[in-house]
Amino acid sequence: MAPLTIAQLSDLHCGSPHFVPDLMERAIAEINDLKPDIVVCSGDLTTFGFKEEYAAAKRYLDRIACEALVVIPGNHDSRNVGYVHFEELFGDRSSVLRAAGVTVVAVDSTEPDLDHGQIGRGRYGWIEEQFAAEPADLRVFVLHHHLLPIPGTGRERNVVYDAGDAIECLQRAAVHLVLSGHKHVPYAWKLENLFVVNTGTVSTLRLRGHTRPCYNVVEVSGTHVDVWRRYPFHGQERIIQFDLATGEYEKYTGRIEREVSAKR
Repeated sequence: MAPLTIAQLSDLHCGSPHFVPDLMERAIAEINDLKPDIVVCSGDLTTFGFKEEYAAAKRYLDRIACEALVVIPGNHDSRNVGYVHFEELFGDRSSVLRAAGVTVVAVDSTEPDLDHGQIGRGRYGWIEEQFAAEPADLRVFVLHHHLLPIPGTGRERNVVYDAGDAIECLQRAAVHLVLSGHKHVPYAWKLENLFVVNTGTVSTLRLRGHTRPCYNVVEVSGTHVDVWRRYPFHGQERIIQFDLATGEYEKYTGRIEREVSAKR
């Protein structure tokens, strides 16, 4: 397939005392310099789901210079009937994007006023139908919660309740890549032919252990995929690279590969 770039940011948490505007500003500048084909925001735009928090998040996301923007809510966004504000400002809580040989199916995995999540068996058929509707070289599924356990995130209640059935659904749909957020710990797994990539919080200091604010960049060239973890102001490191045709992959840990420059 033609070269393609997807930027993924998550867990903005506008309204939090830990929110750092400079981090958000820098991430926007870096993403705009990158000129991605698709931008994914995988939830927790707000802290309490309040209207003013949503308005602040919308102002930030509106400054991202990419027409193909995919946004879903997170568990914080579904507090205090916040999903009403989400729908008013961003549209449907689940969506499908098809562009340049890519299909992105994004699903709201939240439950009102609860931190846990689920996909729901009533949506498995719909998910498979969306991926089957048109041929795609790259099939991407987006949710907020974890699909697999992430080290350093505490109890496994962070995984969607129906993770096993959801994974089976995605396998049937021949999904290549899953993007998620939630517990602010970036990580990558491979499960059979499915690559599951989690990103951290892009703009807050609600950090676990030695994690740092970050966002992800997925670069696709032919059948080769590189996933980078970018740190606003502080360069990037490769998380994982894999081949869509063979499933061969290599993971990386803790090595800053090169610096990223971006206009303020």
